[in-house]
Amino acid sequence: MKILLIGKTGQIGWELARALAPLGAVAAPDRSGLDLAVSDRIVSSVRSERPDVIVNAAAYTAVDRAESEPETAHAINAAGVAVLAEEAKRAGALLVHYSTDYVFDGTKDAPYVEEDSPNPVNAYGRSKLAGEQGIRDVDGSYLILRTSWVYASRGTNFLLTVRRLLGEGNELRVVSDQIGAPTFAGALAWATADPLKRHGAAALGERRGVYHATASGSTSWHGFAAEIARLERVEYRARIVPIPSEDYPRPARRPKNSRLSNEKLLRQFGVSLPGWEASLKTCYAALQGSAAPAGRTSER
Repeated sequence: MKILLIGKTGQIGWELARALAPLGAVAAPDRSGLDLAVSDRIVSSVRSERPDVIVNAAAYTAVDRAESEPETAHAINAAGVAVLAEEAKRAGALLVHYSTDYVFDGTKDAPYVEEDSPNPVNAYGRSKLAGEQGIRDVDGSYLILRTSWVYASRGTNFLLTVRRLLGEGNELRVVSDQIGAPTFAGALAWATADPLKRHGAAALGERRGVYHATASGSTSWHGFAAEIARLERVEYRARIVPIPSEDYPRPARRPKNSRLSNEKLLRQFGVSLPGWEASLKTCYAALQGSAAPAGRTSER
């Protein structure tokens, strides 16, 4: 199997490089070789590599900055993705693409399922939804994996920020009324590689569509921070103060409910990501250089 991995230096991309390596030959160009903002580079790279599978972990992810740079976000997350989908179809390749909980407005009282109508409340979410639609319009072989609250043992993310602030002795004021599933990039990479290994690209293409892929369970950002503090062996009650979203204004609105149902992923591919607390412990093991397995499989 020939795999083209895009976005190898990001949180998910770095984990994917390791998870996909046993499946075949992985080509992972850097941004100078394949930039989603430059359509000619997309075309030349895909046609040169002639992959069986394209895994796109690259995106414009600066949620707040997208409010003032919507054209840039759209160029990468939508227009570039549409070109990539066209080239994947031309090559006869399966395209695996990551999307976000931010395609929803967060007003639903229960976890969102794939059939729920999207209604993004910020520019980033709109750009990602446009990317999903671009892939559908091309009508090739694809899996769109919506995930949420991604973190890893490297890069810039909530986990590493909270650890740093706790180490500096700061009081943290953390939003407590936004609910979602913190998802470890390593578990998400496993949930991508495992179905490819067990079913193959052709079989996955026959079940093309949108799938939700997040950690099991849910918590608030405050609950996530509290669990990080517990693992850091820091007394969080006096250090981490719960606040409403209104007390932490940001340029981009966030959905209050970011919970996604993973039942379709389990039903179709027998894949279930671990609970968010277990995944956080796994990430800590990675930080300490002794990572445990990232996911689990349920054969059906």
